[in-house]
Amino acid sequence: MWYGSIESRLAGAILAGVTLSAGLGIGTADAQGYPVKPVRIVVPFAQRRRTGSRRGGWCWGGDGALPPGLWHRALRRFAIALVAVVSFSPVASIAQPYPSKPVRIVVPFAPGGPNDILARVIAQKLTEAWGQPVFVENRAGGGTVIGTEVVAKSAPDGHNLLMVSTSHTTNPTLVRKLPFDTLRDLAPVILVANSSNVLLAHPSLPARSVKELIALAKTRPDQVAYGSGGNGTSTHLSGAMLCQMGGVTMIHVPYKGSGPANIALISGQITWMFGNAIPSMPFISSGRLRALAVTGKQPIPALPGVPTVAATLPGFEANSWYGVSVQGGTPRDAIAKLNQDIGRVLATRDMRARLEAEGAEAGGGSPEEFGGFFRAEIEKWAKVIKAAGIKLE
Repeated sequence: MWYGSIESRLAGAILAGVTLSAGLGIGTADAQGYPVKPVRIVVPFAQRRRTGSRRGGWCWGGDGALPPGLWHRALRRFAIALVAVVSFSPVASIAQPYPSKPVRIVVPFAPGGPNDILARVIAQKLTEAWGQPVFVENRAGGGTVIGTEVVAKSAPDGHNLLMVSTSHTTNPTLVRKLPFDTLRDLAPVILVANSSNVLLAHPSLPARSVKELIALAKTRPDQVAYGSGGNGTSTHLSGAMLCQMGGVTMIHVPYKGSGPANIALISGQITWMFGNAIPSMPFISSGRLRALAVTGKQPIPALPGVPTVAATLPGFEANSWYGVSVQGGTPRDAIAKLNQDIGRVLATRDMRARLEAEGAEAGGGSPEEFGGFFRAEIEKWAKVIKAAGIKLE
């Protein structure tokens, strides 16, 4: 039996509906935690009373003298219907379309590298498509750990994107204690591109092929220096693999990103390195750098006549890839929109032509496909790292 005024009964029912919707997690991400303070329901009528009701009810008598009648049942059905409307209406009435504010793409490398170049192209295209600013923020250092932690610990609302690459699949094995769980705290969005690395040499290096480089290193053990975009990056592991398979030892010089490493190579501070084709093509074309080999299974159209490393060291393969991830708790609808809109950018003719001219291939596919690829890369590089005995502190 219901007691009290209809105002208090309806208010209680509606508040119960709001509590139910919050408990079920309906609209909590997009509605920003509504309600965040007490809610008042104003009834623009005076409270009516009936004789004999100590509780002041205006539907039926006091002290439980009369059972609920037709009017009471009608009011109860109205209250139940109102609760249902309140329970399912927050998303429609309060939620804002994604993205609802500026979007940040965190690049965990210094400016100038392939991750940075791709991020800026994507940012420009998404800004045009969404009408919301999309900007790039470089957070280099720690072998991508610093920038990755920023996104891993950000709000799970899809407004913080992360450019991921090989380093994100090697760090779980290389770094003893990461400040985040890679598979739990990052959610895959899309594979952006695949690219063959290039064995780049400064013109002063006497070697003009992989065979000559290995021969040079054998005559000068621990004297030939090669650079990389950082400890544990694909460029580092490619160099370590070449030394291991070639039976030589060379000095590894890590830099905070591929951009600074390229500058060091061009200036002659180091004599060779594995670099990505995307930022290296202008320097190869101008003659400031020399391409000795590529790391894929096949030569690439952008570098005709340049052989593969595998032609000298059978079985050698070490490509670079780039993708986008978000915070692990990001809603699926936001991830789906990101996947769809970035996929449209990658599918454009000019984007594919641009990547092909720079020795890369446009990616795509679903978040699930990228997630499967990501996990397979973790397993692949774990074997290489353990065999080479590489560790990062």
